[in-house]
Amino acid sequence: MALTLDESAKLSEDTLTRGVLETFVQNSPILDRLPFMDIEGNAYAYNEEATLPGVAFRGVNEAYSESTGTVNQKSETLKILGGDADVDRFIQKTRSNLNDQRAEQTALKTKALSYKFQDAFFNGDVAVDPKGFDGLRKRLIGNQVVEAGPNGIPIVGTSNTDIHTFLDSLDNLLAAVPGINGTNGAIYANSAVIRKIGSALRHVSLDAVLEEDIAGKRSIQWNGIPILEAGQNPDGSQILTVTETEGTASNTTSLYAVRFGETEGDQAVTGLTNGGVTTEDLGELQEKPVYRTRIEFYCGLAVFGGKAAARLKGIIND
Repeated sequence: MALTLDESAKLSEDTLTRGVLETFVQNSPILDRLPFMDIEGNAYAYNEEATLPGVAFRGVNEAYSESTGTVNQKSETLKILGGDADVDRFIQKTRSNLNDQRAEQTALKTKALSYKFQDAFFNGDVAVDPKGFDGLRKRLIGNQVVEAGPNGIPIVGTSNTDIHTFLDSLDNLLAAVPGINGTNGAIYANSAVIRKIGSALRHVSLDAVLEEDIAGKRSIQWNGIPILEAGQNPDGSQILTVTETEGTASNTTSLYAVRFGETEGDQAVTGLTNGGVTTEDLGELQEKPVYRTRIEFYCGLAVFGGKAAARLKGIIND
């Protein structure tokens, strides 16, 4: 049974680990709903459907032509994401009258880790960082990449016709992910793009009132599916940029529809882990007078189904 980090936080009896998990959830629209399947070892091997066996009608006393389906063997490996938070014992002693300095640094480190994971979730590329994992941008191919227009299309544009063209593209994105709904999935976009979508909906007299999703976060929804901000990098830049090139346009962005699942059988997007998030208070180091807290997350990502997620590219925030 896969657990989200939110559920893991409720079950954790370790106060430090529970606080770290809660910070993960609060700061990430990915980690607050992505189920993590606990695996043995450092990799998970599975079979991906390639071709189906043949079937046919037959006449009386005729034999079937035997055939078998084929599968592709695939494997996902766990990666090590983590960091150390050091606080000089002088600072801990003299500046913890208002806030515990070690707790503050642990929270900041946890926030940075959540940013790193959600960036890898979309933009990860082992060709660039072999210590990480491939994200959705690299994994999604073929029909799972929906082109909005050869030179991009605006969200609002100059008329309601432009808005309806965009909304049709949004429907095409969802159609590429069968079974997605407000309980098991989400649409992810740049924060400025989400605001523009809200404006577009108001222009065509559609309800853009914020609604609460399964994680208790209020968001614009389309066909009952929340449209969530993909998040930021530690420097404040958006994970999903508006600098992609589509034909003659160099100011486009992508939206992602993701259906989450708990097991391989769900044919969805599932996180992988061995032991979840671990925190360790290493105490004072011998080589220097600092207290160290180490946070590590043995994690990976699996896209078990060919239609578990899709990308809509060529959207102009205009």
